[in-house]
Amino acid sequence: MTVKKGREFEVSVADIAFGGRGLVKIDGMAVFVDQAVPGDRALIRIVKKKKTFAEARVIEPLEPSPLRVPPRCRYSGYCGGCKWQFLDYRRQLEFKRQHVVESLAHLALLRDVPVHPTLPSEKVFGYRNKMEFSCTDRRWLMPEELGNPEIKMDFALGLHVPGTFNKVLDIDTCYLHPEEGNAIRNAVKAYMRNSGQPAYGLRSHKGFWRFLMLRHSVDRNTWMVNVVTAAENRHVLNPLAAMLRETFPSVSSVVNNVTTRKAGVAAGEYEVHLAGDRTLQDRIGKYEFEISANSFFQTNTRGAHTLYETARQYAGLTGTETVLDLYCGTGTIAICLAARARSVVGMEIVESAIADARKNCERNGIENCHFLLGDIRQLLPAHAARPDVMIIDPPRSGMHKDVVKKVLDIGSPRIVYVSCNPATLARDIALLKDAYQVAEVQPVDMFPHTFHIEAVARLDRIRG
Repeated sequence: MTVKKGREFEVSVADIAFGGRGLVKIDGMAVFVDQAVPGDRALIRIVKKKKTFAEARVIEPLEPSPLRVPPRCRYSGYCGGCKWQFLDYRRQLEFKRQHVVESLAHLALLRDVPVHPTLPSEKVFGYRNKMEFSCTDRRWLMPEELGNPEIKMDFALGLHVPGTFNKVLDIDTCYLHPEEGNAIRNAVKAYMRNSGQPAYGLRSHKGFWRFLMLRHSVDRNTWMVNVVTAAENRHVLNPLAAMLRETFPSVSSVVNNVTTRKAGVAAGEYEVHLAGDRTLQDRIGKYEFEISANSFFQTNTRGAHTLYETARQYAGLTGTETVLDLYCGTGTIAICLAARARSVVGMEIVESAIADARKNCERNGIENCHFLLGDIRQLLPAHAARPDVMIIDPPRSGMHKDVVKKVLDIGSPRIVYVSCNPATLARDIALLKDAYQVAEVQPVDMFPHTFHIEAVARLDRIRG
């Protein structure tokens, strides 16, 4: 039963691990199985062997788990957009809560924290307000497409195969964003293919068409189309913008981001306004936000309202408190809390985000928010006043150890930690737990059919 690369085993999947893969034990070793869920029986093959664990793929399903449901999308199992479509949504929510509980137990050594049932997404399909599609000059084929001479291989616009940078599926329908987005994408794809300009080679780094980014306003039901190219060419792009505006009245903005960088990032070195508005407007609750092509905005607008409402409840504001918002981004949380606080100060290192935060405050008539630009490690020591509540919404990597130390030095009575990564949430809580009690944690599902989970934790300072 020795686990070696290339060996095959018949297994019953017992659990699911963070990252969305099935978990089995073979000869005492943890083996993570892609595309498997608890209850599956399958023949698997080991594809990677490490000292303490191994990774495997399903070679032949033997008996499906009762947790499985038929996936809606024909790309399920091949596309990296969502990997859990074959898992019943109620069980997705249970497993996401389980990931939070296990992270706190294993990494923070906290086993008695109240972790509430996961709050579901209002919509489980059509929930994304932003999608990025990659162009390539070499299309990756689905199994049923292999050998079909009618399929042209020199162009694709779609999503990546998981774990690859150069394998792109030519998507015709994605159920994660609103249906009209599929029609807009397919119209742009047809234009690109017939434009005479080549798709960008992900290995050669030559070509014109690089990415298509679509943003959708839930409040106004309007779209921003952002075409990312390797060079500026108004002769090619102006007719595309005109076609989109004429064909789709809901397209309110068309922009072109231009980048010569090799990095596969859908953001330009500079932006060219092509047609319509320069920005998109959307709402979270009663607050309106202006969104530019490259600015950050929560991908699930309805889910963001649930997330921020949870943060507001955990903050326990009565109107007299001062609030310090670390990693404030474009000010969305600060703005949603401002009406119930005496004052809010936000800190952020990204200059464009601070500019957006200030504009968003002005747009919503909010006068008790103030934003500071700079590295939080330098800004915090200079912030003399101790806030009543500290909001911490760090990136996936969590807080820097210097920030944790200063947070402990400040000693606010309450911390509301908004997390997009249970592992770093648990790691940071472990560093804070001698001074703070974790009163409760609320998981919030922002990304149905993926293993990703947001969570809001309420931490109260331990007296004495």
